[in-house]
Amino acid sequence: MTHWIDIETPQGPVRGWRADPGGPSRGAVLVIQEIFGLNPHIRRVTERFAEAGFVALAPALFDPVERGLELGYDKPDFERGRALVKALGTERAIDVLDSAATRLQREGLRVGAVGFCWGGSLALLCNTRLGLPAVSYYGARSLPFLDETTHASMMFHFGGRDASIPPEDVELHRRRHPHARIHVYPAAGHAFNRDVDIHSFEPASAALAWRRSIDFLTESLR
Repeated sequence: MTHWIDIETPQGPVRGWRADPGGPSRGAVLVIQEIFGLNPHIRRVTERFAEAGFVALAPALFDPVERGLELGYDKPDFERGRALVKALGTERAIDVLDSAATRLQREGLRVGAVGFCWGGSLALLCNTRLGLPAVSYYGARSLPFLDETTHASMMFHFGGRDASIPPEDVELHRRRHPHARIHVYPAAGHAFNRDVDIHSFEPASAALAWRRSIDFLTESLR
């Protein structure tokens, strides 16, 4: 079952797209958007987590700045998304994610986080600041936060052809977080899980990363 919910946060009410599994859950997953808002692609990713057995919730992180925003992948929308990330700021984004996680925890659920691009960097912060097991997909904004201490299990996925995260940055992740599981996909560029974007999607890498993520979350939330 999928539906919109309202999440009360220190930044005001925020919408969330919630998907529930058809049977008993393996736990709960916060799905953290890219810079393009809570658009159809992120809602579908949320639904896939429910199909895999998790309660899944994607908060609309831009709602404190502009409610109901959904962007595409062309250059004007890319620039608009970057501006909204700056307007929202990291601290307010974490406030929203903390409120969403707390809502799920109050249901007695163990909660993890999975984020993509900008959301991948926020997933790291959900681990270091909120103590959630987390999966980060191609988080290109993570370098300023790599000195923060993880408090739960952590997984990173990187595209080997991702110019925004060169090999030396991946190696820095390895050095700063030696206990994290770090996977590099040689055939993949940035946003390789974005199956609605033919310029980014790399199906074999996306499928392998998805299996690894589901196994990781199942283990971490057991």
